[in-house]
Amino acid sequence: MSTSNLDETPAQPWAEPPPREQPDERPVKEPLFNAPWQAVAVTALIVVGYGVQTLFPTDAVLGAYAFAPINLAPGLWETAITAIFLHGGWAHALMNGAFALAFATPVARFFGPKLEGALLFFGLYLLAGVLANLAYAAVHLGSHEPLVGASGAVSGFMGAAARLIGGRGRVGPVFSKAVLALGGSWIAVNLIIAVVGGSFFPGAGQAGVAWEAHLAGFAAGVLLIGPLGRLTPRN
Repeated sequence: MSTSNLDETPAQPWAEPPPREQPDERPVKEPLFNAPWQAVAVTALIVVGYGVQTLFPTDAVLGAYAFAPINLAPGLWETAITAIFLHGGWAHALMNGAFALAFATPVARFFGPKLEGALLFFGLYLLAGVLANLAYAAVHLGSHEPLVGASGAVSGFMGAAARLIGGRGRVGPVFSKAVLALGGSWIAVNLIIAVVGGSFFPGAGQAGVAWEAHLAGFAAGVLLIGPLGRLTPRN
């Protein structure tokens, strides 16, 4: 004779199963703007700096702070620095600002947010810009043609970013595929500029474009990121 367990509740097939918890399928909110503060700062320095420049007479500003190769003879070396912070028009400034934000971002992340890393970041910017201007002067010895703009310094970020791309976030080889590809493209663009003039380059208008400074700045960034990277607190 079989017995049944009186404590057992018989199954009720008509009963509804308990509600199953549904996963949250809403998209994760990403920050609209997550570039490092150094990259934002250098972009603002370019764009806002030109806004300040427009408040003063153009001839006076260019006469005092633009760089020309002839300036090296009387010892006006400081203009190789001050010219980096001047631009020839809004289109020029906005174009350099956009390029700076794009290529400064990976460089800023590499150096890190600490003060020491930020100093190395801005040091790379200034060194690349000055070396680019001096390279232009070496090609155009004694020229009175003024040179302004952050293009050489921004090209330095481009060269440094290429090495970081080649090293997947670390300093890669000088002749990595990323450096050769980006460098080759930049050389091609600037050779076209040299042949057809500045009208090819966005934001140049009728002004000339110092393609020599662009290439020198790129090379400076490729070479400087190595020694400066060894000084950063993250390495």
